[in-house]
Amino acid sequence: MTTTKPAFLNFRVDHMTLLLQPALYNVAYVLFKTVLGVGPDELLYDKRKEWVPGEGEQSMTYAVRLGHGADDPKLTNTIIAVVQPSEPAGQPSHVRTMLDSHEAAAHWQHIALRTPDLLAFHQHALERGVNFITPILKDDDENLIQVFSGEWFFPGTKPSGVFFEFLQRDPSDQTVARLNDQNRKWFRDETFLGLYVEKEREYQSGAVRPFIDDALFKQLHERVGGKKIWEIDDAALASAEALMMEYAKSQR
Repeated sequence: MTTTKPAFLNFRVDHMTLLLQPALYNVAYVLFKTVLGVGPDELLYDKRKEWVPGEGEQSMTYAVRLGHGADDPKLTNTIIAVVQPSEPAGQPSHVRTMLDSHEAAAHWQHIALRTPDLLAFHQHALERGVNFITPILKDDDENLIQVFSGEWFFPGTKPSGVFFEFLQRDPSDQTVARLNDQNRKWFRDETFLGLYVEKEREYQSGAVRPFIDDALFKQLHERVGGKKIWEIDDAALASAEALMMEYAKSQR
């Protein structure tokens, strides 16, 4: 039986973000070029920062395009954004913490899902108790709007370093006007730095926001945790969704 769903839930993978230890960062750049065929025009950006005056810039992140479709290349790219802890060794870095806490040389941090209507999806998610760590941000350079979720992890455990980005490319003038009317906070310079600063604030404060509140997680786990996957039928899903919406309403 074919089911229909709102267009804003028809997601496409826009890009993925990979954290790498510094010793792997440059080697990975070479591997992307020589093994995975990234050409000169497929290095999409290389963002840099001088952390200590006089010591020169350090590469914070670069993005590579591994492929694109023929029909609409802009919307059928395969992109990986690569990030390293570029801060001096004695300076806090949430990227270093994420990697070190997992004893990993590499860690997939977030996947960016593209929707044709970010505002509708954002409202849909809020109504079901989803937490976001940023408002909807506008990236003027790439003409997109985006928002970042909380992380996926168990209540009472250390953060996983895994979260979602949701975005919409080429938003209409009407969509941008709606955002302006709502007086939302915007990072108009570089949204990567906006996210970076927010994650650093979370990790230094020790209060990393989860994808859903601990209380809601526990309620859902009590409702479906003891079931087999095939036992979570339409009735169970409807009951769980109603629980989520009631919880979200109680928090507003």
